[in-house]
Amino acid sequence: MATPGSLYVTMQPKPGLPLEQFHEWYNNEHGPTRLKLPQIFTNGLRYQAKDGEEPTFLATYDVTSMSHLETETYTTLRANRSPREAETIGQVDVTRYFWDLVHTKQSPLFIPIEQLTDEEAEGLTLVAVQLRPSDVDNAEEQIIGWYKEEHMEMLSKVPGWLRSRVFKISSLEKGEPTKFIGLHDYTKDNGLGGPEYMTATQTPRTKALYSKYATRISRREYSLFYVFGAGSRDLQNLSKLPPAKSTFKSPDGQMFTTNSPSPVIESFIKTPDGLTIPYRLEGNSDPKATTVAFCNSLLTSLHMWDRFIDIFKTKRPQYRILRYDFRGRHSIPRPPQPSTLDILADDVSALLAALRIPKLDTLIGVSMGGATALKFALKYPEKLGKFIACDFNAASSPANTAAWTERISIAETPLKDGSAGIKKLAGQTVGRWFHPATMQKQDTVTWIQDMVAENDIEGFRYGCQALWDYDMKAQMKECAVPGLFVVGEGDAKGALVKAMDGFRGQLGQLGAELVIVPQTGHLPMCEDPEAFWTAVEGSL
Repeated sequence: MATPGSLYVTMQPKPGLPLEQFHEWYNNEHGPTRLKLPQIFTNGLRYQAKDGEEPTFLATYDVTSMSHLETETYTTLRANRSPREAETIGQVDVTRYFWDLVHTKQSPLFIPIEQLTDEEAEGLTLVAVQLRPSDVDNAEEQIIGWYKEEHMEMLSKVPGWLRSRVFKISSLEKGEPTKFIGLHDYTKDNGLGGPEYMTATQTPRTKALYSKYATRISRREYSLFYVFGAGSRDLQNLSKLPPAKSTFKSPDGQMFTTNSPSPVIESFIKTPDGLTIPYRLEGNSDPKATTVAFCNSLLTSLHMWDRFIDIFKTKRPQYRILRYDFRGRHSIPRPPQPSTLDILADDVSALLAALRIPKLDTLIGVSMGGATALKFALKYPEKLGKFIACDFNAASSPANTAAWTERISIAETPLKDGSAGIKKLAGQTVGRWFHPATMQKQDTVTWIQDMVAENDIEGFRYGCQALWDYDMKAQMKECAVPGLFVVGEGDAKGALVKAMDGFRGQLGQLGAELVIVPQTGHLPMCEDPEAFWTAVEGSL
């Protein structure tokens, strides 16, 4: 039988370790690594002491079954620390406890903290009281009975009370003396110290318990200041570090941070079907900054936006910027599963959840990314303020499906020199995408050709199927999210301009404006980023 519980860690940085360095490591490396294991950890919460005592910092993780903490999945996290983690943890006094859950009582108003927004969660109060049973018969039973039969009920009358839980030192803690801890959650503004609280803590049964059956080891009061997600997102503390301390690359190469010349986090999330999706977070380092996200086209990477982002960061410094790579760019889930627009929209939602972003200001996508932006607006309107969909079609066609089948064949057929067929496809693709004027810009041509040629071939085969059989035209009238359509003047030799003009009026009640970017083809943001900025700046 699974025993749920808590991993409870107190921390005190030693003199000489800057707090921003401590927080950046914990928020961007240590915590998210654990939250990437939802089968073990349901949440991760960071608190700071309100009582002026040390240790100053506390982290708690709710554990689905305490036996998971003895599995290789968890123990290898501690055994395979990065050099930075090993160095940092050596500058922190750490005490770690395993607690088995005994009993819970919660208010009808209680919402699991990980389901709250950061704004809603910030400042929630936690009171932690450790007890040691006296060396008399039935002391443990008396403590548990007091909690269940009286104390939790009395505390529930305190204004702002949300939940009380009692834990016993875990059976995993071999040889440790028996202890209990009560964890009590309250709203930021609460009645701690008020008449209801004083009544709850001074009953005859409480006084009798402490006189005969229990000794209070400690009572600590904390304020919640950070909720982990599975994605690293702390640009704020990263921005405060000197460049030498900010640059970090994980041993597996899947995470990178730097503050030179500006704060950037590159990391990844795991989708529910086990796929790894890389992302890049940058821009405004304020955790309350609104976020603009970008969906690239099929066959390109998140770096297709590089030149435009340079302009965007200068023109709109108030935004946090999120980019990611589509599924299929690097690999596919096992067993292989064809992509659909529904799955691609779900991936955006999963990414936002991992980064604890409740709502995007804007989602900007091109080609398959444009179709994804529209699908996301239709499926998750509560998570989006507006969208910009570029060079895409609202419905697929049999001819389009046939074309993708042919392109898969090209990518999978090795060339005579033994090189991968994806290189041939890259040349054909860029020639088809770009306006003749762009084809004269050799640096741009080479940049995108190389990007296309780096695709995982099997991933391409399954990823492109999202564009095979879809039709969003019937749904578009229901769209409650305002959108802007943008298209390169020469995309498909002008055919896509006519197509998008034909369905733009079907979006919502008012339709969508269509902006045409001159002298560009399928990727106007790559071909002429300044002209693309002119096209979209009014919406941003």
